[in-house]
Amino acid sequence: MARLLPAALASSPFSVREARYRHVPVARLACKDLLRPHHGARAHRPAQNLVERAQQLAPLLSTGQAFSHGTAALMLGLPLPRRMRGTALHVVTIGSDRAMRRPGVVGHRTRFGARRLLLRDSLRIMHPIDIFVALASSLNVGELVELGDAIVTRFGGHASLAALREAVMDRRGARGIRRAREALALISTGSRSPGETRLRLLLQRSGCSDYLPNFRIQSRDGFVACVDIAFPQARVAIEYEGDVHRTDPRTFRKDITRGERLRDAGWWLIRATAYDLHRGRGEFLARVRRALSAAAPPIPIVEAST
Repeated sequence: MARLLPAALASSPFSVREARYRHVPVARLACKDLLRPHHGARAHRPAQNLVERAQQLAPLLSTGQAFSHGTAALMLGLPLPRRMRGTALHVVTIGSDRAMRRPGVVGHRTRFGARRLLLRDSLRIMHPIDIFVALASSLNVGELVELGDAIVTRFGGHASLAALREAVMDRRGARGIRRAREALALISTGSRSPGETRLRLLLQRSGCSDYLPNFRIQSRDGFVACVDIAFPQARVAIEYEGDVHRTDPRTFRKDITRGERLRDAGWWLIRATAYDLHRGRGEFLARVRRALSAAAPPIPIVEAST
């Protein structure tokens, strides 16, 4: 009976302050069955992922604090480069209070009203549009386009391209804002993965912009396929294939069927992988050039500079 805790504290992380408010003895808080992820906090089990680590810190956050920057992006499933996937938790303080300073926590501060918040897994986190602006100083243009594509595609009305543009234009003088404005011109809705975004950027930077993204191909018999990139006049389609297309049997079978249906409809299908967009981009662009020139007047494509 001495090991029992109030029902509100029995299964979730909690703060020592809340426990004392509920009359939990100090000796109980020192028992070895309770972990100490942060000073002033207790947890019942080790954190297994980012959300659980955030939940262990959440009881120590004030009402004017929320998870932000890279932490918020990862909690929303937004794409970030590997260097941005560290173990530190980012927390923003809204208002005049000082930024949080704790081991394993990167604190930020912003003026009152400059950030909108939303809830995810019962945790307060920064709005996707504000994540984009906050990370503008840490990401390059291509990475910002990948992030922006994911935001406007997944969050729709809550984070439209127009709303993203308005937020960027309102943040004059913010760090990285020029880079964010450059990325705005390249962001597009409908991208289903960072690989698709990188494919689109490679084609644009190589002088090829006469394509249609997420194009639905129809034949006399009906719907054929929705492809990542299409050159309708040349009847050339490009599909980006991540590793899941190789490792998942169901996806692999669907890819084969899709390729055959496109061929039957008179389309030339080019499959692109991560290698094609980096080390093999010269050969990949040559394949695109040959396919376009074989079916229609040549479209000039030059290899992107390194």
